[in-house]
Amino acid sequence: MKLRFLGGVDTVTGSRHLIETATSRVLIDCGMYQGVKALRRRNWAPFPERPESIDAVVLTHAHIDHTGYLPLLVKRGFKGKIHCTQSTLELCRVLLPDAGHLQEEDARYANRKHFSRHEKAEPLFTVKDALRALELFEAHPFDKSFSPVNEVDVSFSPAGHILGSACVRLSHGGKSIIFSGDVGRQNDPVMLPPVPLQSADYLVLESTYGNRVHSTVDPEEALAEVINQTLAKGGIVLMPAFAVGRAQLLLYLIHELQKQKRIPDVPVFLNSPMAITATEVFLRHHNEHRLDANQCHEIDAGTTYVRTVEDAIELTARRLPAIIISASGMASGGRVLHHLKALLPNHRNSVVFAGYQAPGTRGDAMVNGVDKVKIHGEYFPVKAMIYNLDSLSAHGDYEEILTWLKQSSLQPRKVFITHGETRASDAMRKHVEEQLGWDAEVPELYSEVEL
Repeated sequence: MKLRFLGGVDTVTGSRHLIETATSRVLIDCGMYQGVKALRRRNWAPFPERPESIDAVVLTHAHIDHTGYLPLLVKRGFKGKIHCTQSTLELCRVLLPDAGHLQEEDARYANRKHFSRHEKAEPLFTVKDALRALELFEAHPFDKSFSPVNEVDVSFSPAGHILGSACVRLSHGGKSIIFSGDVGRQNDPVMLPPVPLQSADYLVLESTYGNRVHSTVDPEEALAEVINQTLAKGGIVLMPAFAVGRAQLLLYLIHELQKQKRIPDVPVFLNSPMAITATEVFLRHHNEHRLDANQCHEIDAGTTYVRTVEDAIELTARRLPAIIISASGMASGGRVLHHLKALLPNHRNSVVFAGYQAPGTRGDAMVNGVDKVKIHGEYFPVKAMIYNLDSLSAHGDYEEILTWLKQSSLQPRKVFITHGETRASDAMRKHVEEQLGWDAEVPELYSEVEL
């Protein structure tokens, strides 16, 4: 087998790894680049391999930085199957068409407001492209082997990151490799911890928090403090949140705080069609997280879902105290941008980010203290209070990942460190070598290794 690194190197987005045998080519994840403009421009470049030459795709989980390029891959010639877990399939049915809709909507808005540098802004892909990609999906249960192509066996084990997230174990010709995907936390409030790994010859390991540990601050206490301070001033709490995973965690924490009378019983709005549908999927799948049916019902009953554009516009104009959760999590697009435009100029309001903010995103700029942000071609002053509750991240930090690896039966010949900024990946390499005694390296983009 040969392994080629087509994305997710020196960055936490655009995850793509290619496994090549003598007779087939399997792509592990097919993510879109997000963040700084130099990274986003890669989405518009030709794919580094001919899409029609790839025989199958296997997904670790549904997040756009792992799946968002699929509509383009299909549009540009891929005709194989796309393999994933059942929950990942259900979430991709939400995420991919919504991503196409946002692409179309942003292009229309740019053309209407004339802030695109191009004569006519075009979407990267459309809803139709996303639906065409979804026709190729095929779901598989955890811990049951399947063959995406001849002589290659694959199995999924729970990764604990979001609903349906999996570590991918691939074997061929007596050799095996595990792709960690994004690894969850040991004690997440809603998700179960990642399952210890089976043995394998090689490991491709994420390193989002390779050089950091999460804050030990109690997330419920921190969230209660921010909400109470903001509501006492008569303000609105806005929470930009990833539609899958983070939005559901925030809803759970908010409703627990209200139930315990630790915050006022103000209206809680979820303003993101994608997050609403993802929440409905989450509430159905009791077996994949910690919440029981009664807790799921309480969250559903206590949340106002903002589905239509008209209702979203009305909510954007709201000035009475409330808690609003809206996508996207790094404020890179979606309905949250309209809320930011309305709420940022007022010091009574607060914006609460809930986890990692990739360099170059509006979220990263705001948590690092900028005094204005550019949205839809116009600058808005940042007078609202800005918070980042890092302890709410769905990624295990390096100590949690090392704990998880020590629980496994792994003794790999080599570990490849990916999905992290440069410093984080190199720090993770050192941790793996020093604490586990495994040979580890940080690959370069487009590099290839013989397994």
